Amino acid sequence: MYSIGGDVLEWDSDGTVLSKEQKIFYEKNGYLIIRNCVPTYELDRYKRRFKEICQGKNVPSNMTIMKDISIAKSEYVSGERAVTKIQDFQDDPVLFDYCRYRGVVDVVLDLIGTNKSNLLAMHTMLINKPPDSGKLTSRHPMHQDLHYFPFRPADFICCAWTAMELVNRANGCLVVVPGTHKGTLLPHEYPKWEGGVNKAYHGIQNYDPSMPRLYVEMNAGDTVFFHPVLIHGSGANRTEGFRKAISCH
Repeated sequence: MYSIGGDVLEWDSDGTVLSKEQKIFYEKNGYLIIRNCVPTYELDRYKRRFKEICQGKNVPSNMTIMKDISIAKSEYVSGERAVTKIQDFQDDPVLFDYCRYRGVVDVVLDLIGTNKSNLLAMHTMLINKPPDSGKLTSRHPMHQDLHYFPFRPADFICCAWTAMELVNRANGCLVVVPGTHKGTLLPHEYPKWEGGVNKAYHGIQNYDPSMPRLYVEMNAGDTVFFHPVLIHGSGANRTEGFRKAISCH
């Protein structure tokens, strides 16, 4: 099977921060977990800024603020409990520090970069997965991120996804299907869920649930880096609390 990145990316040598073995793992499986990648003091800054945004303080005009479909259809909820996701925070100086944080950038450079690379942040997101209402709307169907992106080549796109607090199966951790990044981009559509589906939560058509999957449980600061063709999703949040994560492609 081919190596991702063709003749441009090198997998058989150590990187600046990653070992040869870590790089080969990513090339083979399509993801790599780095524990304690982002320190608590940075996560606390992002959490404080998220609360300010939920209160309407200095919100950039091009930032997208989203609610879960179950919240949008329920009685009025305000503040942090009303917002389940913000996107496009590239003009927010605090949140965008995540995309500039060396502990994240250096890993991405080792995975998809060369000594001449000029990395760009193309998509930014802070997820505040709400407690599920019982209709399982807090799930994210199995999908491939490349479905959302008009730019290529895929092998030179990488997502950094950092847990801002404990993320486990109970509160809806990520689930990945290792090795699927070497497949093709599959057709996507809205899943036919009885409880409704959040806007743009597209899933793979005719997805086979018997495919072997891995649950990515993480502590605060742990970061998973993954390829945009890797099949992944997340489960429902069956706890009483929100589950926060921050990410950038």
